[in-house]
Amino acid sequence: MRPGDELPPLSVPVTRTLIVAGALASRDFQDVHHDAEAARAKGSPDIFMNILTTNGLVGRYITDHFGADATLVRVSIRLGVPNYPGDVLTLSGRVVSVSPAREAGRRAVEVAVTGTNRLGRHVTGTVHVAVPAAAPESPADGGGA
Repeated sequence: MRPGDELPPLSVPVTRTLIVAGALASRDFQDVHHDAEAARAKGSPDIFMNILTTNGLVGRYITDHFGADATLVRVSIRLGVPNYPGDVLTLSGRVVSVSPAREAGRRAVEVAVTGTNRLGRHVTGTVHVAVPAAAPESPADGGGA
């Protein structure tokens, strides 16, 4: 892998169940994440995904790409437009940097991540991930998942 390499996109159907389950799993009991009438009373057209679910989906995107031996070190995201039931969140990523240092048999990789839906940009951010140092350098030599 090299700086500038693009990760293949991941599309995630945003269902009502995903929104509610993600909110409950992250112990976010705000009514706007599970009660459509309460969400509408607060000016939203429907329930919407919470940031912790988005954070989890970004982490899944990175670990799906880099494999089971990858370790998320830091995930920094910022939300934009909401994710509503019926949307499709499409995540994409680009390798920003790859550390030449191989501490403890691992290299540090920084990935810029963007997630969009029908309304625009839902999430932008940066993920730092530690990958095994033995991982190939580029897709040409067998890397890139």
